[in-house]
Amino acid sequence: MLFVSVEIREARSPKMTNLLDTPKLGFGCMRLPLTDPNDQTSIDLDQFKAMVDTFMEAGGTYFDTAYVYHEGASEVAVREALVKRYPRESFTIATKCLAWAQPDAESAKACLDTSLERLGVDYVDFYLLHNVGGVRTAKFDEYGMWEWAQQKKDEGIIKHLGFSIHDGADTLDKLLTEHPTMDFVQLQVNYLDWEDPVVEARRCMEVAEKHGVPVVIMEPARGGRLANLPERGMQILKAAEPSLSAVSWAYRFCYFLPNVISVLSGMSTLDQVKENVAEWKKAQPLTSNDRKVLSEALEALRSVGMIDCTNCRYCAKDCPAGVKIPEIMSLMNLEKMTEDRAFVKGLYDWQAKDGYASQCTQCGNCEAMCPQGLPIVELLEDAADWYED
Repeated sequence: MLFVSVEIREARSPKMTNLLDTPKLGFGCMRLPLTDPNDQTSIDLDQFKAMVDTFMEAGGTYFDTAYVYHEGASEVAVREALVKRYPRESFTIATKCLAWAQPDAESAKACLDTSLERLGVDYVDFYLLHNVGGVRTAKFDEYGMWEWAQQKKDEGIIKHLGFSIHDGADTLDKLLTEHPTMDFVQLQVNYLDWEDPVVEARRCMEVAEKHGVPVVIMEPARGGRLANLPERGMQILKAAEPSLSAVSWAYRFCYFLPNVISVLSGMSTLDQVKENVAEWKKAQPLTSNDRKVLSEALEALRSVGMIDCTNCRYCAKDCPAGVKIPEIMSLMNLEKMTEDRAFVKGLYDWQAKDGYASQCTQCGNCEAMCPQGLPIVELLEDAADWYED
């Protein structure tokens, strides 16, 4: 069975105290409703206010936004729909700084003051260094963001300091070792990625717990793919429990994992808020039979000729073009499981950046090193055709 029961430890590190008592459903403000689908800043404020009201009435408290969400309009909308309308102590706000996208250290550090002004607050409950990992980490280091953010925490402007990351467990372990003052970390966790050799959701959760650092979970429904499963997976879930939606299975998997502060849901409509709140309120921990059902559903999703890449990364070590071969193989497998090429293409644009499949020189070094004997050159040709314009 892929998914095993994990018992919450009795002893908690000081960093976990109180944070783990946060109501588990978090409101992600990345995909808010729009009045004009071609304008990311045209947030439908009336609908968003109704969404906030429904969430707050249900007992939700955690709101997640970022400097770049909706081109800055997300933070403003949070001010109008939440901050101006509810007592400050009744909610918590998380926002983020995408330092590696800024031209210099001064601009990166100025993001916090801009976020505070947009949000209409004088402190943030949770502040994240946004999308750390890979070559991006060098910018956070170069700009002195770790030390600067800690100083802002010492000043009381930041209450809890952390970072978000999409890299694997080894990178996470290295960062938490180098920066032991982090209060929390935001990770991509869901049952599809639990044993994925690139995402390594299970191992990342174990690393966080080893360091005594609690987790905010992002992508619990894998960008909505686990809410709209291919029929071969959905029929297994429905046969086991006809009354439960695909969304319910995805969120229940995350809600009851140990060491979790909040499970984020990027909600776009009032109906989505109502559905997620209702599912959250009635959610029960997965039973041993539930875990067996999820394992069967996952096996069904994978029963479509998966590429046998184990992310050993031998191929990447000798690639003269720096092609991101393991990441590309993982994305191709994701398409096979979800049957959604458009979704995967969107991920490819940034996950394979600086190492696109089309950069392959067909030297064959990768195939000579691959323990699985994969036809990597041919697979990269397919990826270039499918995901690159």
